[in-house]
Amino acid sequence: MEFERFSDMYLITKYSDFQLACIGSFILHESVFFLSGLPFIFLERRGYLTKYKIQAKSNTPTSQEKCIMRLLLYHFCVNLPVMLLSYPVFRAMGMRSTLPLPSWYSQILYVLKEVVPQIIFYFVLEDFVFYWGHRILHTKWLYQHIHSVHHEYATPFGLTSEYAHPAEILFLGFATILGPAITGPHLFTLWLWMVLRVLETVEAHCGYHFPWSPSNFIPLYGGSDFHDYHHRLLYTKSGNYSSTFVYMDRIFGTDVGYRKLKALKTAEAEADGKKM
Repeated sequence: MEFERFSDMYLITKYSDFQLACIGSFILHESVFFLSGLPFIFLERRGYLTKYKIQAKSNTPTSQEKCIMRLLLYHFCVNLPVMLLSYPVFRAMGMRSTLPLPSWYSQILYVLKEVVPQIIFYFVLEDFVFYWGHRILHTKWLYQHIHSVHHEYATPFGLTSEYAHPAEILFLGFATILGPAITGPHLFTLWLWMVLRVLETVEAHCGYHFPWSPSNFIPLYGGSDFHDYHHRLLYTKSGNYSSTFVYMDRIFGTDVGYRKLKALKTAEAEADGKKM
């Protein structure tokens, strides 16, 4: 109780709602994004864990450095201004930053009754909106003039997840903020959603498929192998447009090529196993 009250007072007296929601969110995003994405550059340059690498090709240090410099430019010139301008919208929708939870028991109930359902809703809605937005970006004109920037890296690594044309950042970023804008979440919920979304997209672009990858344990989770296929193919034939979960691709049949390839690889592996 005393610690919670101290936390409330500390946040309220030291930082304004604007600072917490905008500056705090930006710092959190940058920290999670770069700390989770940079290790994959190190792995690729050193050649560690190559048996888990999906593609044999690797990016040059020059191309990796180009990605980092562009990301810093986009984040400070696009992401940060958008976060600052979005504050009135989230306030109008009911976002709050105080922590009025009187006990651990109440906190657990709060998480189960409010936070978990909201996060699930955000994932489902984001997948739906992202799928159609991403699929539209693969039409000829939009791909050539906007989405081709993201596909400059046919061999993706973690940080390429947010390497995109500024127009795409705004266009597909709408899918991420739509859920919170509708529900008006507690700032803690917004931050949790941001962290999970960043970690998911970095993992999807990491270029490695590990035994502990989420797609090995979570049903209908896309992950790195699913999205790497999307980057390897020509834009008109790529498919695999989903964000986190693959149900939209499954419903509309845009993952047929990927599933056929997976079935072929499985059959070949089983055949090799029988020979041994």
